[in-house]
Amino acid sequence: MFKIKVVVSGRVQGVGFRYFVIMIARELDILGRVWNNDDGTVGIYAQSNQRENLDQFISIIRGEKSGKRKLPMFAKVSYVDATPTHFEDFTDFNIKY
Repeated sequence: MFKIKVVVSGRVQGVGFRYFVIMIARELDILGRVWNNDDGTVGIYAQSNQRENLDQFISIIRGEKSGKRKLPMFAKVSYVDATPTHFEDFTDFNIKY
């Protein structure tokens, strides 16, 4: 199992970014959580049995993929920090409030 913690900076709060992350994660069979941080960033825990799915997930949330997987209209990602980490296994992918 591959697990990462991601912090996304930019215009990512109040623009539908978390819901976009959920949609992409579920499409790629990634489990975890997404949440807003007090400093304006978005945090993500993501896990998958396939490293390629996590790589694709990161690429999409960076805005590097085109087609139907575009960032929400008003979102603007300026920086993505993804680091391997450990956390308890998730059984779904949802927003943490």
